[in-house]
Amino acid sequence: MRWFRLSPIKSPLNLNLSPRRSISFRALVPLWPGFASPRSLLRSSIPMAAIHNHTNSEPGLARRFWIKFTRQSIFAMYTPFAIALASGNLNIDSFHHYIAQDVHFLRAFAQAYELAEECADDDDAKLGICQLRKAVLEELKMHSSLVQEWGLDLTKEHSINSATVKYTDFLLATASGKIEGLKGPGKLATPFEKTKISAYTLGAMTPCMRLYAVLGKKFQELLDSNEGTHPYNKWIDNYSSDGFQATTLQTEDLLDKLSVSLTGEELDVIEKLYSQAMKLEIEFFSAQPLFQPTIVPLTKEHKPVEDHLIIFSDFDLTCTVLDSSAILAEIAIVTAPRSDQNQPEDQIVRMSSSDLRNTWGFLSKQYTEEYEQCIESIMPSDALDYFDYKELSMAVEQLSKFENTANNRVIESGVLKGISLEDIKRAGERLILQDGCTNFFQSIVKNENLNANVHVLSYCWCVDLIRSAFSSADLNELDVHANEFTYEGSVSTGEIVKKVESPIDKVEAFRNILKDCSDDKKKLTVYIGDSVGDLLCLLEADVGIVIGSSSSLRRVGTQFGISFVPLYSGLVKKQREYVEGSTSNWKGLSGILYTVSSWAEVHAFILGC
Repeated sequence: MRWFRLSPIKSPLNLNLSPRRSISFRALVPLWPGFASPRSLLRSSIPMAAIHNHTNSEPGLARRFWIKFTRQSIFAMYTPFAIALASGNLNIDSFHHYIAQDVHFLRAFAQAYELAEECADDDDAKLGICQLRKAVLEELKMHSSLVQEWGLDLTKEHSINSATVKYTDFLLATASGKIEGLKGPGKLATPFEKTKISAYTLGAMTPCMRLYAVLGKKFQELLDSNEGTHPYNKWIDNYSSDGFQATTLQTEDLLDKLSVSLTGEELDVIEKLYSQAMKLEIEFFSAQPLFQPTIVPLTKEHKPVEDHLIIFSDFDLTCTVLDSSAILAEIAIVTAPRSDQNQPEDQIVRMSSSDLRNTWGFLSKQYTEEYEQCIESIMPSDALDYFDYKELSMAVEQLSKFENTANNRVIESGVLKGISLEDIKRAGERLILQDGCTNFFQSIVKNENLNANVHVLSYCWCVDLIRSAFSSADLNELDVHANEFTYEGSVSTGEIVKKVESPIDKVEAFRNILKDCSDDKKKLTVYIGDSVGDLLCLLEADVGIVIGSSSSLRRVGTQFGISFVPLYSGLVKKQREYVEGSTSNWKGLSGILYTVSSWAEVHAFILGC
């Protein structure tokens, strides 16, 4: 079981705990100054939406849109085409086809800039758009040089695919003033109204520019200096160059300036154009034909008749923004009687809210201090230069004993007494899940062709809280393995039916689930977790994915010879080694765990777009 002190909540979450009172989590925070989740601090698990540089000035419109839609861009980065291009083993015919599409794409860009320049009424804006158009023409020259090197005749050898046409039609329609969502056909009829077309057009172009700038830099970072010249080095050099990066910033700055005088409604139109452009760009990359085997998505070779995909996931701070123990503590404290209140004789006797708060604070402080001591005690004095699962298992057994002891203290303290099942379910319904988590699980369980199962393994004290959270997201199909409250009627007694309260319990549950899969199908297992308690399961799964940035997990793992590899770079490396007739070779106990920053990466890797 994991448990936490109360931590500040970013978003209000109205629990409607009982007919007598209603309280938001935000309102609870001032009651306990200095309270923070000890394990959340130890693990430093931060939602990626909160990770970006803050400056004294608010970011401009283009930057805000990129932050909002950056998870969508991940699906373009994880396409088979992009992975193969980054690896350098993209089939040359695929690259030829892509260049033909991109030439058509760039010509539309040049035309759109020309139309946007005509609509601009500001000399600086006209000059800026003109410069951007010239940059596109230079990019076309680069493509022409690639075409000449290969002796290609693009007009004869490659037809333009539908994904390319969809984006270019959308872009040129926008630059012509045919924009969905505007009120009335004459909205942009006057010269003044037409000046807005420049901003709308830039809104439909900036996500493409930023995406290419990001891909160029990412691919450049992954170049393997030991493997000779990358066959597509010229392409990578262009999009990672200072010049292209500067042009991208110039495009975004111009969008910001053109949008300054727009109304809120007009800014909403630009946001919709930006979002649509991103979706069409992802379709563009997804539509590129491949003439080779690829490592992604993981399920590409999945055959439901022969294969069985089993997804395992932790819950607290893997699926959730908040830890369940902090939520249960808040429910207990909020609904506890005041010290001056008499309690009915026919109800479970509870601590007063002030006593409960103090007790929880003491237990949390004790847990934090002893957890750090336990982590230090289980690590070898010197980091191992090889992966040793046996030694790690023995160390984790000590951590399991610590968890058992800490949880017994909580049960004996009585802080969990008197919580109503109704309040637990209401809290679960309002529990915030990590961005992209719900979509991923829904895509798994709603796809009957996958023959996949999802198992959630959690230290959470109360399985009803988890089931309520997933039920509210229409995910009743998930198999949840967690501890259970005991109840008198519908009120908790403070006792817990212990089922999964330690790392050893977790890995045993993991193994038992696999044993119970009686079919003879080939099994592929994926485990997604975020803490030291997930380590053994992460390692035994065919693919172990670490989400978040737990410092204790990395410290322990590194000391026992575990390699933490960013998932994207790991896939590019595997793609370099992946040849026709080979297998993807995912297998457990390799000593390699793959790290991701969001559920979008998990989704893109396993399922694709």
